[in-house]
Formats: sequence, C-alpha cells, structure tokens
Amino acid sequence: MIRLLLLLACLLGTTLPAQAASNDLLGAFGIEQAPRFLKVDEAFRLESRQEGKQLLLTLQIADDYYLYRHRFSFKGEGMTFAEPELPAGLPHEDDFFGKSEIYTQSVTIPLTLLTAGEGGRVHLSYQGCTEGLCYPPTDKIITIEPIAADAPAGAPDTTTRAASEQEQLAATLGSQGLWLSVAAFFALGLGLAFTPCVFPMYPILTGIIAGAGARLSTGRAFALSMAYVQGMAVTYTLLGLVVASAGLQFQAALQAPAVLITLSVLFVLLALSMFGLYTLQLPSALQTRLAGLSNRQQGGSLAGVTLMGMISGLVCSPCTTAPLSGALLYVAQSGDLLLGGAALYALSLGMGLPLLLLGTSGGRLLPKAGAWMDRVKQLFGFALLAVPLLLLSRLWSDQVTTLAWIGWVLLLCGYLYHHNQHAPHSPWRSVRGFVLLLAMMGAVVTAHDTWRGTSLAVAAPEAPQFIRIKRGDDLAARLAEARGKPVLLDLYADWCVACKEFEHKTFSDPAVRQRFKNMVLLQADVTANDDDDVTLLNDLKVLGLPTLILFDREGKEVPGSRITGFMEPAPFARRLDQVLGEQP
Repeated sequence: MIRLLLLLACLLGTTLPAQAASNDLLGAFGIEQAPRFLKVDEAFRLESRQEGKQLLLTLQIADDYYLYRHRFSFKGEGMTFAEPELPAGLPHEDDFFGKSEIYTQSVTIPLTLLTAGEGGRVHLSYQGCTEGLCYPPTDKIITIEPIAADAPAGAPDTTTRAASEQEQLAATLGSQGLWLSVAAFFALGLGLAFTPCVFPMYPILTGIIAGAGARLSTGRAFALSMAYVQGMAVTYTLLGLVVASAGLQFQAALQAPAVLITLSVLFVLLALSMFGLYTLQLPSALQTRLAGLSNRQQGGSLAGVTLMGMISGLVCSPCTTAPLSGALLYVAQSGDLLLGGAALYALSLGMGLPLLLLGTSGGRLLPKAGAWMDRVKQLFGFALLAVPLLLLSRLWSDQVTTLAWIGWVLLLCGYLYHHNQHAPHSPWRSVRGFVLLLAMMGAVVTAHDTWRGTSLAVAAPEAPQFIRIKRGDDLAARLAEARGKPVLLDLYADWCVACKEFEHKTFSDPAVRQRFKNMVLLQADVTANDDDDVTLLNDLKVLGLPTLILFDREGKEVPGSRITGFMEPAPFARRLDQVLGEQP
C-alpha cells in the first residue's frame, strides 16, 4: 500500500506545472496559498532613451498591475525641461484615490529638454497598485547627456519658439553658476526699476527722507535709503518663494480689499503727518503717539524705515514680469529655494538701486530748514496721497479711478495756486497762475465728461468679447467646442494692474483685434480667489498674473507660448501669429 502511494505521488509531481512543483506539497494538492506579489521594479520596468533634446521615458507594466496618471511628478537637477504632457489614461475608481486615470501594459512620456549640462538629472516619481496591494511612491533618477546650447548651422531655430521668455530665464538659472545668475538678475531688476510697478515707492521714500528735516546728513540719508531698500527686497523675495512653493492664492490674499484699504489708510496717515494736520482731527494724546510713530518711521529709526520698506514690497507684489516669472518657474520646477531666492533678492536690489541713489542725493539736496522746506514736505505729502490711489485702483472701476485722480490733480493745483498767490508780484507769478487755472479747468471738464461717459463712448473701441469660464471642466468643454480654431485663455483679477494694462493698451490695438477675429477668446476671473479659482490656477501651474495661455487648433497648449506679465501690442501680435500660422 505504501509503495502504491509513493508511485502515485511521483506521477502527480511529473504532471504539475513548474510553479506548483516549486511549492510545498500542500500547494501541489491545490490548497490555497497567499498570493505572490512582484517587486516594484519587476512590476514597473523603467526604460529611458535620449535623442538630442527629446527624452523618452517608458514604463513596462506587468499584467494585472497599473500606474496612477496623477501620481507622476518630474524635477530637474542641473537641467530644465518643458512641462511634460502625459497621455490620457483609462478611467479607474478605487478606495485609495477615488476616481482617477491609470495606465496598464505600458506608457511612454516624452520630455523636451531645454538645457542640460554635465551631470544633469531628471527625478521621476510614480506610484502603482495591483489587486490587494499598493506600492509606495517610487523615485527614479535618470542621468541626462549634455545638450548643445546652440542649434547646428542651417538647422531651424526651434528653441526660441519652444521656450517663452520666462522659460529661457529659468533655463539660464539652471545652467549658469550662482554668481552669473545673480548678476544677470540684478541687471534685469535695474531695468524694472523704471516700470509702473516701482513708481509708488518713489514718493514713499522721498517722504521718509523729507521727514528727517534738518537732522539729515548724506550718510544718514544713505543709511535710511539702504534700510528701506533692504526691507523691500526681503519682502519681495519671501513673497516670491511663497508663491512659487505654495501657490498664487497667497499673492491674491495680499491683494484682498481689507489689506489694500489698510495700507491705503497707513499712507494717508503718513501724508497727513507731512501736512501737519493731526492736531485738527485727533485728540492730543493720540496725535502725539501717531506723530512719534510717523517720525520714527520717516527719519529716526532704521528699524521703522525697514518696516516701511517691507510694507512697500507689498505694493509691487502683484506685478508679474518675465524675470520674476523665470525665477518663480525655476523654483517651482527644481525646488532649489537657495538659487531661486538669490535670484529674486538680486532682482529686488536692482529694482532698489535708483531708490537708493534718489534717497542719498535727497539728503544732500534738500535744504536744512526754513519755510521752503515745509512746502517741500507738503508736496511730498501729495505724492504719498497718490499711493492709496494706486492701491485702490485695483478695486475701483475705471470711471471711479479716473475721477479720483482728477480730484487729486485739482487738490494739488489748488494748493500750488494758493501759494502762488502769496508770492511777490512778477510776470512769472502771472504765468504760473494762468497755467494752474487752465489745468484746473481742464480737469473739471475731463471729470464732467468722465462722469457722463461721453468721452469714453466716443474714443474707446469696442472691447473684445471674452467667454467667461470658472473651472477646469469649463475650459475643457470650450476647448472641445473650439476644435479647428486657436484659443486664448486670459487669467485675470481686478487687483492685477498689468491685467488692466492688457485690456486698455494691448487688446484694444487694431492689429491685435484683427487677429482676435480668428481665435476663440476665454477669460477666467480669479478675483474671488475661491476654491474653484485656486484649483484652476494650480491645475494650469500659474505662478502670477497676468498669465495668458495659447492653445492650438487641437486644444493643446502651445509649448513656449505662455505669456506672463504685460506685453506691448507689437510683440503680442507676433506671438499670436505663431499660433495662427501666419508667419514663421
């Protein structure tokens, strides 16, 4: 009997599959065992191939295994790349991620390289699952071969068209050394010092210098100006890093009505201190406290002046330019806060250099005492009153803003006319009085026309008709409807000054309007900064406003065509031509 059982076992062993034969005797007789899961590198085999500036990443996926589409992430080290476009996946729903898309069998992701030096690497992260098991996120590093900065002779120049200005600046940060990048961004900041973003800081600093009065020497003026510029640079740098790392909602929060109104009240109080009007409106105890605070901030305390510089950094924070966007893009893409922060700080110092020169020279040029000095301080008070108008114009309509500026001009002209009437009789006094009266009459006529809307109705061309969208699915639906026509998406907010510049200067240009006729125009107003706005901005990877995104006739974003910051009509029209295919 025993011999018969042994013979039967041998016969079964020769007919069982190889996998069962390798298990124990219980498994051979069909008793259920725990499933065997593949190792993560066996379940998902990564292959990479680089062809010039194109890097192909392929993942071979084992049967019954899958990868989540939304769990892919890419970061560059010593190199930069265009935003990758992931292929569409299969719909999937589970208890882990809910509704999502997955890849099975295999997936290939193309990566367009912008710059790559020696030792450049791509950090790839992905996550996959199978029935009964989910792997933790897997990180892989792919070494990149260096690519030439210039295209070969005779080859078409596709790099310039494939990378926008901010992408090229981000690439510059990734490929150059620390000090070359810092020097380049300092020079760019110097150019930005003469843009409307920085203009509100000039009356603030001149008010601080004037507030020091007779105590001010050239050395003291330099120290106050340096403290002011450092405060502005620190705020600008920190805000930039926060926006790049955590999202645009922080920038939008700083432009909330409560913040803008609070800053405006602060500058009004500082202006009133220049006029010496605190005694007319406030109790003596509170007047003494405010006057002391104003004097400390204007001339007596380096810490107070630094604080004013930090507050002034909030004034220019909504201004988004190509250099700023380039630094933010590099930080967001590489995670290198050190180099990105150094670039932002150098950009801020470049913007502050003319302020430093103005403040230092102001200490030498301003008189030391006398009635003339009081008049100069009052003129600086009017300059400080202009800052709240610049801030609140982000909340007001164009008509209200125009009327407010006209009121400011009338007050200034009335003040100058009053002092002119007390000047000694001379021909120049009569000429000044006549010019000031003409200016006030012109301001009154302009205010009348603005109030009634007649001048705007005659002069302003018909505004382009934008279709409003709110969420990502609205955008997807409009792109599907517009197949066959290019699409322009304008991301707008009421607090964004440059957004309004686009509307008044660029969108109204006849050449731009002619090109708009062949496009579908979409606009997302993110002023409310609610959950839908934040989700849309994050999905589109928007780092600042204004941002304009161009989509081709197939509904895909055109690589390198994204516009961040204000752009004049002529270059904007050329950018549209690239999408419309009217010129190379």
